[in-house]
Formats: sequence, C-alpha cells, structure tokens
Amino acid sequence: MQNHHSHSRAVPLIAAAFVAVLTIGTPRAEAQVIPPEVPANLRVESGNAAFLIAHAFGTQNYICLLAPGGFEWTFFAPQATLFDAANQQVITHFLSPNPDEEGKGRATWQHSGDTSAVWAGAIASSTNSQYVAAGSIPWLLLRVVGAEDGPTLGTTLSATTFIQRVNTRGGLAPADGCKRAADTGRKALVPYSADYVFYAK
Repeated sequence: MQNHHSHSRAVPLIAAAFVAVLTIGTPRAEAQVIPPEVPANLRVESGNAAFLIAHAFGTQNYICLLAPGGFEWTFFAPQATLFDAANQQVITHFLSPNPDEEGKGRATWQHSGDTSAVWAGAIASSTNSQYVAAGSIPWLLLRVVGAEDGPTLGTTLSATTFIQRVNTRGGLAPADGCKRAADTGRKALVPYSADYVFYAK
C-alpha cells in the first residue's frame, strides 16, 4: 500500500515537471501589433512595422500670444501619460530639447521602464471626418528625428522610426479667452486622449 500511494503522488508531479520543461523550453510568442486604418497620407512607408500601441491621457497646452491676425492661442507643448493594453503606464509624452538637433524643442516620448526616448516631428496630418472625431485634434504621422538609449542601455523606444497619433478625442484650443492684450500669457491646458502607434524597421 505504501508503494502504491507514493506512485500515485509521483505521477502528477512528473506531469507537472514535464509541462514546466515544455513551458521553459518554448519561446513566448510575440503578440502581433495591428495598427488601425488611417488616411492615405498618414500611412507609414513600407519596410516599417508597428511594434507598440499605447493609449494616452493628458493635455494639449496652449498660450495666448499676439499673432499677425490678432491675439490667438498658440500650441506650446503636450503633456500625457501612455498606457498599454493591461492599463500599465509605459510612456510619458512631453516637450524637450532634442540632443540630435542641437537642443531644438521637439515632442518627446520616454519609456517609463528603461527610459529610452525618441523625439519626432509631424510630417503629415489629417482632419478627415471619416476618421477624426468632431472637436478633436488632427491625426498625425511623425518621423523620428532623435533617439537615445536609457542609462542601462534600454532600447524599447530608441529604434522607433515613425509614430502615428490616431483615435484622438478633444485637445483643440479654446474658442475664447484670448482676444485682448490683457490675455497675453494666459495658458489653457485642454484635456485629450489618443492612441500612439510606434513603428520600427
């Protein structure tokens, strides 16, 4: 009887060990990233593939300045936090000097884990109502113009070549509040959300 019970307990243990070996020995499949459909002018050139989509919540920031046509809201910076499909923070988005352009201010995306970063500039935009929701900032295609590995050689973002801003909601400059000299310097932090799609070669 003693031998019988010991053998009975050993079978599930052996089976569990076998499954564990299979799990360890089998590489985890990379989840395929499928970008959303976009207007033709925002499509990324062939040879680049999407590797990350993250959802942003934040503000589009404007300042009231004198312009040729009078006083108007002028965009000066984004400020947002990006989350992955599991609702985990993955990236912060802001304006900062691009070291690859002698410190020129550019939209920046920095990974929350390894702190790798990229700087990018818009090369195309769309307000096509078939894609862009009413009252929302345009969709964009941005080309990366600077990249930096994290201090521990993190490279999550530094190979990025293009970024799309899609599925925007909100973020447009206010309709009023910037009409007079007294309004000069007033700031408006307008809530927005969007998806950012990151591409690499």
